[in-house]
Amino acid sequence: MTTPAEKAIAAGLDPNRIPKHIAIIMDGNGRWAKERGLSRLAGHIQGYSTVRTVVEAAVDFGVQALTLYTFSSENWNRPKEEVEGIMRLIAEAARKELDDLMKQGVRLIVSGRLSELPEDVQDSLACDMERTRQNSVMTLNLAVNYGGRREIVDAVQNIAALVAKGELAPEDIDDKVIAENLYTPQLPDPDMLIRTAGELRVSNFLLWQIAYTEIWVTQDLWPDFTRDDFIRAISDYQKRIRKFGKTADQV
Repeated sequence: MTTPAEKAIAAGLDPNRIPKHIAIIMDGNGRWAKERGLSRLAGHIQGYSTVRTVVEAAVDFGVQALTLYTFSSENWNRPKEEVEGIMRLIAEAARKELDDLMKQGVRLIVSGRLSELPEDVQDSLACDMERTRQNSVMTLNLAVNYGGRREIVDAVQNIAALVAKGELAPEDIDDKVIAENLYTPQLPDPDMLIRTAGELRVSNFLLWQIAYTEIWVTQDLWPDFTRDDFIRAISDYQKRIRKFGKTADQV
């Protein structure tokens, strides 16, 4: 059986410098559909195919965590038909992909205000999270009904409640305490953020966690993003020097 290190080497990557956590803003589904005279939902369906490709590639190369910006808290403002179609697609994908997640050893978790999602979406995601919770090859984190500012607000409210109950002193609040109260405290901060469709903004995504994340932007629309593009992104990441405030010589 070929190991992740061997697959990385075969792809021209350094297996010792694979990002532990990759986050992706999957942008461009609507534009992809419009260019082809299709409905926006058709673009999301094609984008779902790309998700399968990228998850498989991430597992192959030994990525430990993959976070996908699936549906933002602002996306509710889109046309009702598109929103309802996306919700159906998320629920159906959760049901269809469970067997593959189990075979690949992928644990599914979700970031966002899940209680605001339609019941069938909540049920499908909850089922996958429960069934895959013991898997340890990779964690797939879906950001659904997610907003970076919302996440920080929720964290602050949780911390304020602890202070009010006398379980935490205000002077003890630090970076660690805030991180522990975010949606997914079990995940390390992303090493790399990939954004498709050429947009140069972070779109309210992981605002706390990407403080020192390396950003890679491609003009390719998400439905056109390939395994080779994923390899190209990691290859570019491996050429960078991550300084975290130090000088290059110190690193």
